[in-house]
Amino acid sequence: MSSTTKSKSKAPVLSDQEIQQNYIRMQNELQGLAGKIGELEQETDEHELVLTTLDEALVHEPDRKCFRLIGGVLVERTVKDVVPALQTNRDGIRKVVASLTEQYKTKEKDLDTFKNEYNIRPV
Repeated sequence: MSSTTKSKSKAPVLSDQEIQQNYIRMQNELQGLAGKIGELEQETDEHELVLTTLDEALVHEPDRKCFRLIGGVLVERTVKDVVPALQTNRDGIRKVVASLTEQYKTKEKDLDTFKNEYNIRPV
């Protein structure tokens, strides 16, 4: 029984090529997540900018016309209709960013564990 416990604690035997492929795959996954997080953070910033601009109009002129691009179609709405939708979208994007950030941290830990198990030292 002790021999099976020892084999479970050791890293699986992989060829050098498999180790390299796994390492590159893990790095690419991290880069993809980081890119998506950056993209969504930029979108959140854009929502913030628009909401900041519309806040004053919401207070003084809630029935003022504004235009919104929905699925490639420009539609006319009022400020009071658009602001809540933008806030909902911004909050949803923030939740996705938080989720992706957690995934990134998990994958980063997995990569560090993998590097330690196979004694990988990037050049």
